[in-house]
Amino acid sequence: MTVMGASPCCRYLAEFIGTAFLLATVVGSGIMAESLAGGNVALALLGNTIPTGAILVVLITMFGPVSGAHFNPAVTLVFALRREISRKDSAAYMLLQVLGGLLGVFMAHAMFELDVLQASQKSRTGSAQWLAEWVATFGLVLTILATIRSRPQAVAMSVGLYITAAYWFTASTSFANPAVTVARSLTDTFSGILPHHMPAFIAAQLTGAACAWLVVDYCLFPREKKSAIVQVD
Repeated sequence: MTVMGASPCCRYLAEFIGTAFLLATVVGSGIMAESLAGGNVALALLGNTIPTGAILVVLITMFGPVSGAHFNPAVTLVFALRREISRKDSAAYMLLQVLGGLLGVFMAHAMFELDVLQASQKSRTGSAQWLAEWVATFGLVLTILATIRSRPQAVAMSVGLYITAAYWFTASTSFANPAVTVARSLTDTFSGILPHHMPAFIAAQLTGAACAWLVVDYCLFPREKKSAIVQVD
């Protein structure tokens, strides 16, 4: 998930495009699934889950060699804490991930002939939901860091499979991504979240990501020397 050689412009563009396609898939598949499921929420969720897991495999495979394929401010935060991405790049990544996510939502709305600008009315709050987001993001970052250490070539498949599973074993359906959370607050469709429920989700996600970093780097796979920043501007 860290790279050398790609120019800043290429890395930033990869994060923007990748996050846009991720959100277009999350929201678009949710719209399609709900319209075809005939009121069966489990079937609609399944129709939302499979495309999301699949697109993650594709996007990480495509953009991993360019930007590291973060598409997630929580993941970028962890690599910044590990000193594997510079402060400048991490700030740019996070901004472009949020902007790309918003574009992806707007694209999904336009493709399904819905109002492009919306605000979600879907309630997602409470201690169980917050715990679910902590668990979802902890597990995602654990998956990424541990797989990089044990089998780097399997990261794309591992992340896609983890998110596919987490959609179903977490009460929140595993947002596990602050950029996704922000973007989903602006869709009043199957995958939305009320805007004022967003901050608690993001806090849980960032906390879960930081805890996973500590567990991996200081317990499971303690690193003898801190890595130098490998991004080259």
